[in-house]
Amino acid sequence: MQPVELDSVYVLKLVMYLIIGTLWLRIGRADGSNIPIPIGLVIGFLFAAHDSFKIDRKIEYAVLLVAMLIGFWSQIGLMITY
Repeated sequence: MQPVELDSVYVLKLVMYLIIGTLWLRIGRADGSNIPIPIGLVIGFLFAAHDSFKIDRKIEYAVLLVAMLIGFWSQIGLMITY
């Protein structure tokens, strides 16, 4: 028998994936160029791959990808300049 996940736990996980997916690491140079790296997407994929319930993983991946795009356009994350 597969364990049943509560709705509140599922919504909390989706919110967690949404928040984590928006994080970007931007490495900036003195000339104004920067290199964006989606660290939130990588961390979110690791969380989704090691999820104990493994229910609706496709939805979790879709939430991560949408959050990644939102984070890219809204400039959410860390900026390191050298």
